[in-house]
Amino acid sequence: MYQYTEFDRQFVHQRAAQFRDQLERWQKGRLHEDEFRPLRLQNGWYVQRYAPMLRVAVPYGELSSRQIRVLARIAREYDEPEAEVYKKAIETQGLLGSHKLPTHYAHFSTRQNVQYNWIPLAKSADVMDLLASVDMHGIQTSGNCIRNITSDERAGIAVDEIADPRPFAEIMRQWSTLHPEFAFLPRKFKIAITGATEDRAATGWHDVGLHVVKNEAGEIGFRVQVGGGMGRTPIVGTVLREFLPWQQIMNYLEAVIRVYNRYGRRDNIYKARIKILVKAEGQRYIDDVEAEYKQILEHDGGPHTITQEEYDRVAASFVPPTLATRVLQSAEKTDAELRNHAADDVQFARWLARNVAPHKNPALRAVTLSFKRLKQAPGDASADQLDTLAELADRFSAGEARVTHDQNVVLPWVHAEDLHALWLAARAAGFASANVHLLTDMIACPGGDFCALANARSIPIAEAITERYQDLDELDDLGEIDLHISGCINSCGHHHSGHIGILGVDKDGKEWYQVTLGGSDGSALSGTPQAGKVVGPSFSAAEVPGVIEAVLNTYRDTRESGENFIDTLRRVGHDPFKAAANGARFKVEEAA
Repeated sequence: MYQYTEFDRQFVHQRAAQFRDQLERWQKGRLHEDEFRPLRLQNGWYVQRYAPMLRVAVPYGELSSRQIRVLARIAREYDEPEAEVYKKAIETQGLLGSHKLPTHYAHFSTRQNVQYNWIPLAKSADVMDLLASVDMHGIQTSGNCIRNITSDERAGIAVDEIADPRPFAEIMRQWSTLHPEFAFLPRKFKIAITGATEDRAATGWHDVGLHVVKNEAGEIGFRVQVGGGMGRTPIVGTVLREFLPWQQIMNYLEAVIRVYNRYGRRDNIYKARIKILVKAEGQRYIDDVEAEYKQILEHDGGPHTITQEEYDRVAASFVPPTLATRVLQSAEKTDAELRNHAADDVQFARWLARNVAPHKNPALRAVTLSFKRLKQAPGDASADQLDTLAELADRFSAGEARVTHDQNVVLPWVHAEDLHALWLAARAAGFASANVHLLTDMIACPGGDFCALANARSIPIAEAITERYQDLDELDDLGEIDLHISGCINSCGHHHSGHIGILGVDKDGKEWYQVTLGGSDGSALSGTPQAGKVVGPSFSAAEVPGVIEAVLNTYRDTRESGENFIDTLRRVGHDPFKAAANGARFKVEEAA
């Protein structure tokens, strides 16, 4: 993991002190609300439907156990609304309002950040001090700037990795933090980077997606995509460079963002993202970027060229951790023990198959812990669960965990011979579900339960589907399916890229949902990134579980041997699924 320098640490502490001064002046009436609003947003503090929401930056998803314990403390001591605020929130719940809104929780987002939904602004400065004590903050998690840079949760350990992307991500983080030229872009700007052959970071769906590649000479560089994004206009990024030498990535990024900053729409928030500029200008945008890049190199001297010395300095923070000294048994003995445990317990066998991934070090494994279970929203983790996660990270993973794009957590440094002990501990804690990449391993945004932008709630829909599909035998039979749920068109739940996507829409002041099929995030299972297609008119909240069931029954009836859901859908087309979805609506109406 990257280790903060004294400069880094001093900067974050000074920023926390600055925020405390701003908060106190606002509380005393010396800062007007309009003056305080941009200041709190610059530190990750939103005001949502009922209460403030804090977004904490987790660069490329890495967390130490020490940081996790502070996140747990914040959830336990500060993530609690005032009684009247909570009462109002519960009273305004509608169609599916029987569920309780979780408090004392943190939420893992699809962009590897951590969010809190109930912290009062009066306590926000105390929280910022706590975050600073473990080298964390909320800087640039909001606003029209370069946001948290995300990556593959297996960065540095993946068996299919060409090069570790984390040193590059860290160099980009340092470059982009408070970059004076890019502090007020036309709109927010998101970068994702992966170093593996499989894209586990959904790079095609980002403003800039960077994929480490090798050219014919064996040199390392980047495939650069620009202009991806979801929202009202889902667009997969355009390839600007098939190969860019790694030393030049910062100069090229400067050109990409500088041209966007110059020509991006500022008169219309819905057309302000770089994807709209790239789509509208096409080759002209690419030509302007290349001209700007040439100017940066030839006239300015390539000021952001990454030297080998600088790369080595940063990369030194990303060497494998020193694992506890121990006498390891042979790989053959470990494999035999795991096979015996799996033969004795089908649940452990499933967990090995679903939640455990190979590692660059043959003696180690990467293990996904799933917090997704009935009565708990996707991405949510309670204070107690976070403390347990920290304990598991210390005991089994050299004190490190990683937040994933899929709202799970990975332990990246687990000895193969410890897998059974880890499974027992994770099962006792309640997050050893063997459902990774299955239907109930869904992505969902907080939706209308918390977000003021949402048209509908995501959490009750996720709960209803999870409740219907509790049988692991049935989930295994259905196979790998990406189900993504968004509460509004902003697509924080990435519904466009789900094999099955659910989008909350407003219809005459009521909650309705569109269903899309055939989306892809670019992973090995899904293939080339693409947006799903709407299967019909919107459905009521009560209809959605039946619609999903009808779609999946159609898949079971039409699949061929060995096919996953997305394979069958692409082979037979959308029409049978669309007919099944609309037929489910009529059944609900008849029953009513």
